[in-house]
Amino acid sequence: MSKIPQITLAFWVMKICATTLGETAGDLLSQTMNVGYAGSSVILIGMFAATLVAQLLAKRYHPLLYWAVILTTSTAGTTMSDYMDRTLGLGYAKGAMILLTILLCIFAYWRLTAGSLSVANIQSFKVEMLYWVAILFSNTLGTALGDFLADDSGLGFAGGAILIGSLLAVVTLCFYVTKISRVLLFWLAFVLTRPFGATLGDVLTKSGDQGGLNFGTKGSSAVLAAILTAFVVSATIENNKRTSQAAAGDAVG
Repeated sequence: MSKIPQITLAFWVMKICATTLGETAGDLLSQTMNVGYAGSSVILIGMFAATLVAQLLAKRYHPLLYWAVILTTSTAGTTMSDYMDRTLGLGYAKGAMILLTILLCIFAYWRLTAGSLSVANIQSFKVEMLYWVAILFSNTLGTALGDFLADDSGLGFAGGAILIGSLLAVVTLCFYVTKISRVLLFWLAFVLTRPFGATLGDVLTKSGDQGGLNFGTKGSSAVLAAILTAFVVSATIENNKRTSQAAAGDAVG
């Protein structure tokens, strides 16, 4: 039984919301609460490991558990990227290239050992583990790329969000009007939603002088958490309904 949700419009809305919340919550812990990038990384990677173990041990799809892992990969990815780029002094461009190389190696190993990168084929422990490792590094890469676009490219926070949003629109258009591999388009969209969330999170939290809306990390995180919670509750109700219907059908059969 697949433990991955169906890829619908709601999935992408929740993904963007979770990754944006990951950016604002990661900054809230490391910067606003002054925990620091290294300390925040240890805390958030620990939270990611705990939610991941629970997800791997689960026998079926649980929306709350699945999106908890997505959220913790986003928050951990934010602080991991900041630690590499700022504390270690690698810079956004070099950090992004290192993370891209790691992610491509993960995809190559996954493709060679499993035969496909399709999320529809995630049925074994090994493939599910590769799926989550790929998500962790894609979110970390997305943070570095988003910061590069916002800070080093000259586009600013809003410009970076517009650029990534435009690329996502192109990927969406390709899905409907071309025959490009759906698996490739899925992973392109999945990776791009992270820098979109990173730049969008900066737009929400940074001051007006920096090109942001000055909502702060606390206010932005609270609003995004409320929106994501509403979607998770809705997904849980719908999933429970489908599970009950399936069980009833099996009983009749």
